[in-house]
Amino acid sequence: MDVAIGLPNAVPGTTGAQMVEWARRAEARGFSSLGTIDRIVYDNYEPLTALTAAAAVTERIGLCTSVLLGPLRVNALELAKQALSVQALSGGRLTLGIGLGGRDDDYEASGIELRGRGRRLDEMLAQVKDVWDGDRVGPRAGGAPDLVVGGHADASFARAARFGSGWIAAGSGPEQFAAGVAKTKAAWAEAGREDAPRAMALAYFSVGERALEDARAYLGDYYAWLGEQVAEMLVDAAAKDAESVKRTLAAYEEAGCDELILFPSSADPQQVDLLADAAGL
Repeated sequence: MDVAIGLPNAVPGTTGAQMVEWARRAEARGFSSLGTIDRIVYDNYEPLTALTAAAAVTERIGLCTSVLLGPLRVNALELAKQALSVQALSGGRLTLGIGLGGRDDDYEASGIELRGRGRRLDEMLAQVKDVWDGDRVGPRAGGAPDLVVGGHADASFARAARFGSGWIAAGSGPEQFAAGVAKTKAAWAEAGREDAPRAMALAYFSVGERALEDARAYLGDYYAWLGEQVAEMLVDAAAKDAESVKRTLAAYEEAGCDELILFPSSADPQQVDLLADAAGL
């Protein structure tokens, strides 16, 4: 299983200097990819913008939107071109992870209805794939990005099989991830696909002297909309020391994960080295 790390693009107060130093360290320590979290009404950096900054200071490490909120991008052609641009600038390192999102405030602020978002995402993905398969819109230096689809509704697995090379799970734990892998494989079989789906997932970490404090400050705030009890469960579930990091990696690998992206609760670039040490990189 490949071990990836999330950029702190959704940790409030992250500076540009921290972001690029984080990317440099992640590549130097051997992480497979850099992931990003997408929101509208939050103190975060837009994912493709953050990945462009990371691409400029790295050469090898993968770049992944995990996941981009597709229905909030109303111009499919523009999104296709943005993805091609990051792909070309990075030398072919982008995976466009895309999903629906479920925050009412993000949709309200964008002037977009939640209802019908699945249908709109299907239409968007069809247009994006048409652009990538054609030759009218560029740049083309890096070829077409990889595409994975996120979500846990039944339609998400069918969508992944129709448009993507794989499926990516939210940070819901290895047991739910394993159930999602089974549904992904079933969707692949139903679609008559002969290739194996790429299975990816997210988890959270917060290590070092301020591990619990940082996890509670970030995850407690980010997931406050789900209620205090759920937010505290997510804080508790975050890997906070070397042993829990190892347990998390082992659980996801056993569940069939091809790449696990561990997202931080602090923007301190030292977290990259602490996680790499804990993961044995």
